Amino acid sequence: MPVAPGTGWPGDPASPDTPVAHTPAEVAALASTAGDVAELSARVSVCRACPRLVTWREDVAAVKRRAFLTQTYWGRPVPGFGAADPEILVVGLAPAAHGANRTGRNFTGDRSGDFLYAAMHRVGLANQPTSVSADDGLTLFRSRIVPAVRCAPPANKPTPGERDTCAPWLVEELRLSRPTLRAVVVLGAFGWAALWPALRAAGMAVPAPAVPFGHGVEVPLPSGVTVLGCYHVSQQNTFTGRLTPPMIDAVFRRAVELADQDAR
Repeated sequence: MPVAPGTGWPGDPASPDTPVAHTPAEVAALASTAGDVAELSARVSVCRACPRLVTWREDVAAVKRRAFLTQTYWGRPVPGFGAADPEILVVGLAPAAHGANRTGRNFTGDRSGDFLYAAMHRVGLANQPTSVSADDGLTLFRSRIVPAVRCAPPANKPTPGERDTCAPWLVEELRLSRPTLRAVVVLGAFGWAALWPALRAAGMAVPAPAVPFGHGVEVPLPSGVTVLGCYHVSQQNTFTGRLTPPMIDAVFRRAVELADQDAR
């Protein structure tokens, strides 16, 4: 069984009384009425609106990987992590089955997270370069990480319907972040495709036709927010050299530069 809300998991935003979405309509209603990021995160973390994803994430949490047999898995949707008033939002794909689905925190407990948080640490957005568990002391500065889909999917591939069901959570993250948001770093083509309709639904004008995804692509929006493309930090990309530390550093340095320009 997944970790029950309010039972003491580090960083668990929910309580036994947190309302649970069971349908796409309930996701939309609960997302749009969240008063702040903390309430939104709590509601995200107990969502059960996608039956295939609920079954998968909980089966993985029960069967486990051999290396983690003695560990309790989170087994629930993974809420956003980082500053409640971010200047930089990082949008990923979905939790990894034995990464965030195990630890309960985005990009925590796997090599993709090691690569990402090391880069964020090098540019001053994280207090440490490693991400092992939800209670390891990691803190993000000026930034927040959210996945486009909040549950671990089979083969790391959510369906279009699952992406659309989950979209209101992302829309509300964008709406709540809007007063401080200056840059969005998008990791990979899936997150890129999910972001544009979410931005539009959050009340921000976006280019038409949509700008194709690419590493280093930069799209300034009329709202003052700039969207930056970055190859995903998957092991397939980082092990093959498609994405290198200097490449990801350049994207995050640009995000910090954009945020700093606005501050000045």
